[in-house]
Amino acid sequence: MRRLYCPMMVYTRGRFWTEAAVLVENGVIQEVAPRIELEPRVDARERVDWSDLLLVPGTVNAHNHSFQSLLRGIAVDVPFLQWRDEALYCFSPHLDPEAIYYGALLAFGEMMRYGVTTVCDFFYVHQDGLECDEAVIRAAQDLGIRLVLARTLYDWPGAPAGYREPVDLAVARTRHLAAKYQGNPLVRVIPAPHSLHGASPEMVMAGHRLAEELECRFHIHVSEEPFEVEQVQAEHGLRPVEFLDRLGVLDDKLVAIHAVWLDDGEIARMGEKGAHLVYCPSSNMFLADGVTKIPRLLTAGVAVALGTDGACSNNRTSVFEEMRMTALLQKVSTLDAGAVSAKQAFSMGTEVGGEVLELPVGRIEPGYAADFVGIDPGDWSMQPFHAGTDVVAQIVYAMQPQAIRRVVIAGEERVRDGSIAGLSRGGVVRNISAVMDRLHRLASKKTNT
Repeated sequence: MRRLYCPMMVYTRGRFWTEAAVLVENGVIQEVAPRIELEPRVDARERVDWSDLLLVPGTVNAHNHSFQSLLRGIAVDVPFLQWRDEALYCFSPHLDPEAIYYGALLAFGEMMRYGVTTVCDFFYVHQDGLECDEAVIRAAQDLGIRLVLARTLYDWPGAPAGYREPVDLAVARTRHLAAKYQGNPLVRVIPAPHSLHGASPEMVMAGHRLAEELECRFHIHVSEEPFEVEQVQAEHGLRPVEFLDRLGVLDDKLVAIHAVWLDDGEIARMGEKGAHLVYCPSSNMFLADGVTKIPRLLTAGVAVALGTDGACSNNRTSVFEEMRMTALLQKVSTLDAGAVSAKQAFSMGTEVGGEVLELPVGRIEPGYAADFVGIDPGDWSMQPFHAGTDVVAQIVYAMQPQAIRRVVIAGEERVRDGSIAGLSRGGVVRNISAVMDRLHRLASKKTNT
C-alpha cells in the first residue's frame, strides 16, 4: 500500500518545512521531498490531504506500566512506599489476564489519542505465567500501537508472589516470548530486571546476559528513591551505579529508568560506559522522588528519552506533556531558563526515544517507520500561529490534546479526531468498570479477613 501525505508543514531534519510531502509504502517512509516532485508519481487515490495539519513524528513512551492505568486515583498524595503498598501491592495480586488486557487497552488507547505511537511497557505481573504478558501484547496488537514489552525479572521475596520468579524461569520465559515475536514488526520483547531492590544481583546479571544473547538492551529502575541508594550502600558499600558497574552490567546495553539520586561520579560513569536513561518527570513529581539532573547527564553524553511511567504515579499518559514537564522542571530546579530547550525536549520524546529503544521511529525520514501525528495549527491552544511562530515551542509548551487530529502507525491511520479505529470507547469503559468493581471487592475481602 502506497500513500502520499501532503500536510501544511512537515517536521524533518530538525525543522518544519512547507510545501513538502511524505511518501509511504508498506508502513515505511520512502521519501520526504517537495510536494511538486512527489505528486506526479502517485495517482489521486494514493494522495492523503493533510493540508490543514502539521505532520510530526509520533511520540515514544519509553517507560510505562500499562496495568497501572487500572489503579489511577488510588493512593494519591502519599509517600512512595505507602503508594506502592496501597495501590500496587494491594490490587495487582488480583489481576487476571482479562483485567490486564483491559488495563492495557485503556493505557495504550489513551496514549494513542495523545500522539504516542510506540510504547515500552515495563511489565511485571506474572501470576498466570505468560498469559498476562500475552494479554498486554494482544491489547497492543488489537489497537495497532508499536510495543516493546520489557518483561520484568523480579525475585525480591518482599514483593507479591505474582511478581516473583526464580532466575532460570524468568530468563526462560522472557527468552521464549522474545523468540515467539522475533520478526514481528510491531512487537519486541526485551529483559528488564526490576531494580537493585526488586531483583537480586544474580537476576540483574542474568538479565544482562540475556540482553547480550538477544542482541538488545535491558531496562532497570535505578536510584528512583533515596531508600535504594541507602540499601545498596549498606549491603554492598557502593552507590547503585557503582554497584551495577561492579556487576559488569553498566554498559551500552543498560537503560536506566529515573536515575534521580545520582552523584556526579555516577553520572560521569554512565556517560563513559554508554548507558542510557528514560526520564519520567511527572511521575517523579507525583511521588516526590526528586529531580533527575538532566543537564549534567546530557553533558556527560547520556542519551535521555522520556516516559510517562504508570498512570497511578502520573495520572496522564502524554509524552507531549512529559516534554513540557521536562523543560519546565529542569529550568526551575537549576534556575536556568536554558537548562533544557523546547527543541531538546521534543527530541527526547521522539527520535531519542527511538534510539534508546533501538527502533527506526521518531523521525520523519526515509527508512523510518511511518509513525506520525497530525496536529491542527488552528486549535486554540496553538494560537497565535503565524510566520514568526516557533512551532516546536508552541507544541511543547502550549498544545493541548484536542489539537491532535490524526495518528498514523506503520502507515495506517489509527486515530481520527479522538476516535480509535475499531474501538468502542464506551465498551472499554464498561469493561474497565466491571473489572474494577471485582478488584475492589477482592481487595476489600482480603483486607477484612
